[in-house]
Amino acid sequence: MASREPLGPRFIRALARGLLALFYRRVDVIGAERVPPRGPVILAANHQNALVDPMLLLASIPRTLVPLAKAPLFRHPVIGPLIKLAGAIPVTRRQDVAGGPAGNEGMFEAAATTLGRGEAILIFPEGVSQPEPALMPLRTGAARMLLAAPPEVAAAIGLIPVGLLFHEPERFRTGWALVLVGPPVETADCLHLYRTAPEDAVRRLTDRLAAALRDLIAEVGDRQTLRLVEEAEAIWLAESPERGRDVMARAEWRRRAATAYRYLLPREPARVGALRGELERYVQDLEDARLDEAHLSGTFPARVVLRYAFVQGTALVLGLPVALWGLLSHGLPYGLTALAVRLARPEPDVEATYKLAAGVFLYPLAWMAEGWAAWRLGGGAALALFIAALAPSGFFALGWSERLGRVARDSRAWLYFLGDRDLHRHLAERRRAIMRELSELFDLVPASAVSSAPERGA
Repeated sequence: MASREPLGPRFIRALARGLLALFYRRVDVIGAERVPPRGPVILAANHQNALVDPMLLLASIPRTLVPLAKAPLFRHPVIGPLIKLAGAIPVTRRQDVAGGPAGNEGMFEAAATTLGRGEAILIFPEGVSQPEPALMPLRTGAARMLLAAPPEVAAAIGLIPVGLLFHEPERFRTGWALVLVGPPVETADCLHLYRTAPEDAVRRLTDRLAAALRDLIAEVGDRQTLRLVEEAEAIWLAESPERGRDVMARAEWRRRAATAYRYLLPREPARVGALRGELERYVQDLEDARLDEAHLSGTFPARVVLRYAFVQGTALVLGLPVALWGLLSHGLPYGLTALAVRLARPEPDVEATYKLAAGVFLYPLAWMAEGWAAWRLGGGAALALFIAALAPSGFFALGWSERLGRVARDSRAWLYFLGDRDLHRHLAERRRAIMRELSELFDLVPASAVSSAPERGA
């Protein structure tokens, strides 16, 4: 596939992979094998994180994708050339033409041609990016593309839903992303209905696609509730640490928790409200003490603490010179990027996009300035040393900084536990009580209310 992929999309795929690998701590992909390696496909995903969403899919789906992008982006001086390289198809929205007719005949013709060639289209059917963990009403474009294709092409098109889940998507090296590819949406009956009642067929297929997307994402309505679901997930992982290694199990637990919340809120409001309040108080107490779930999952005898302090302290001291070099080399572009994003004041759903875009330009500019300074001060040898050490020292500084932060958090936890001998036991008991109540509430949700999660390798 890679050898036949055009140069432009191949470059964009490589760029997206590199940027995402640097920005996010991890990106996991589940179900990529569901995307057929050839033949016409429409990939439809939820949209919460602006340009990061298409980057994720272009980087993680193992075939060339032709994305649909809103028309104004093609005129953007930075983004425009990149999406043109990706081979994107422009979409004109009503707001792009001051409320007039969108006039997307050209878009549908280009999409039909693309599908007729057996290629894959990437679309975000919500039509807008928004940061809340809820699926917006879907536009009908994906359904119309499929149903309006020539019959022999339409019957072969796979409509694949993709759920994108994030944890702290705007945080550098803290956030993570999950790409969850679902099974193809059934289209045969809609194709049959389209011959006699096209609008009914379009609506039926759009509703079916929306249901498939909801099966893949943790839809709870607002970010505060999603944060509590994530905290509940952390409790579940702490109580069942062996399951934390299974990305699919974690995604399924979060989806199940979100489904249970939506089902039980109107049926057991008092009980759900009480659990939410206790979870909020528990999380706040952890934050006030600067603790996390890992600190409640073990014991801290003196020999363990001393061994930990020796090993971690030695590693931090020995690594300090290289870490300082990396921090000095990368501190300027990091600070400039943070300042640029702070001044721009982006909305939450585009913050990660702003950071990536600013970093793409500010990091190389800062490195060139630092390289020039090294050449001026020490000549060619100093410049060569600066270039050779730039990437290794940067990654080392990241790891060193993360280790320092972890040691600082652990030290604060031990001091709290020394000051209050009952704190560890009290918090652990509260955590177990929350887990028991979560399990009992889960048992109240009938199996029919929880759609089956995508099976690995299906």
